[in-house]
Amino acid sequence: MNAAKLRRSLICWLVLSPLVVVVIFPFAVMFLTAVKPASEIYVYPARWLPQVWQWRNFSDMWTQTGFGTALFNSLLVSLSATVLTLIVSVPAAYAFARLQFRGQGAYRQFLLITQMLSPILLVLGLFKMAAVTPWFDGGNLVDSRLGVVIAYSAFGIAFAVWMLSSYFQSIPRDLEESAWLEGSGAVRTVFKVFLPLAVPAMAVTALFTFVNAWNEFAVVYTLIRSEENQTLTVLVTNMVAGQYVVKWELVMAATVCAVVPVAVLFAWMQRYMVQGLSSGAVK
Repeated sequence: MNAAKLRRSLICWLVLSPLVVVVIFPFAVMFLTAVKPASEIYVYPARWLPQVWQWRNFSDMWTQTGFGTALFNSLLVSLSATVLTLIVSVPAAYAFARLQFRGQGAYRQFLLITQMLSPILLVLGLFKMAAVTPWFDGGNLVDSRLGVVIAYSAFGIAFAVWMLSSYFQSIPRDLEESAWLEGSGAVRTVFKVFLPLAVPAMAVTALFTFVNAWNEFAVVYTLIRSEENQTLTVLVTNMVAGQYVVKWELVMAATVCAVVPVAVLFAWMQRYMVQGLSSGAVK
């Protein structure tokens, strides 16, 4: 690295350092609180670093709160919602990118308008729909993980179609036409030629859908009633809300563990995300 590039890098880091501190500060406080004994959390004046690093807070949190069950539910719901969203949105986005049909522009605007609605505005209607939807043994979709998956997919499909169609339009149609001239059918061309080129866009869409489902609170708090079906967002909230004594060391330990899967997913899919964003997956 020459002197000019090194100087530019140092200037960029100096300019961005306040933003980095602001972003990292809450996570640092969260982690340091998670490894403190309860006796050090309420001391005055406050101490940033713990005198005793109490790592067993994580094991205590796991055994006392049912974190493992909530973690499994969050993974199951988020992954299922992501898969279902992609199954529906990929063909719809392909149709937007490659086909011409009446009302196409109006429908694209409708997809964009739906992003202005917050899920919390629709939770009452979702609860009523889940309550009247029949399910096994004469039950309904209230307190059912399937109901949450369907709701998350319904909220995510519009955004996924909008984002994927923008990327699909940037893929040259000539590649598909070349495959057709060589005797490949339409379906085979989509799976062998088109979709491999669209992997970055689908990865970015899956990442956004998974994170939104992982962090969502209002819908799952409305539909899920039992502890065995609750997700991490509900678990962490219940550890604070309505408690006479809040064990902040356990709350922060649960929050740290809830952040880890998303951080790992971001690190793993970083190259797809950068490629997808730079290639027009988000416009």
